[in-house]
Amino acid sequence: MTDALQDRYSPDGTCFGCGPRNERGLRVKSVPQDDGKVVTRWRAEKYHEAFDGVLAGGIIGTLLDCHSNWTATYHLMKRNGSDRPPTTVTAEYAVKMRRPTPTAGDIEIVARVVEIADDRAVVDAELTAGGKVCATSRGTFVAVKPGHPAYDRW
Repeated sequence: MTDALQDRYSPDGTCFGCGPRNERGLRVKSVPQDDGKVVTRWRAEKYHEAFDGVLAGGIIGTLLDCHSNWTATYHLMKRNGSDRPPTTVTAEYAVKMRRPTPTAGDIEIVARVVEIADDRAVVDAELTAGGKVCATSRGTFVAVKPGHPAYDRW
């Protein structure tokens, strides 16, 4: 698969972080790799900065959260043999800021599932910019059922 999970499974999504239809959003594009990892490349704008040349921490958190959530749902779909990913939500996640994230050039996030069960996945992610790891995260993402406010609302 070379196209983004968001474009394939949620083309009308409006999430600030990853919704293709959110004109003011970040529009994360998560692409599965043959080795099981999921990768995104993103480029900041001046208004994403905390201060000159450095990405705001809230934007970093959103990038890691949305990309990791899509990594989880993709792997849950594959594990369960479905043709559509389940709706997943963030149960918890933690971000470690390793160094300031420069806004000049591409920002890349690589995520991988480290634990998986029928309805949840734990995902580790690494954000790099300027050739250096700037932030890492670990999150738990859970598939929700009908009746949950987020169900089928990508």
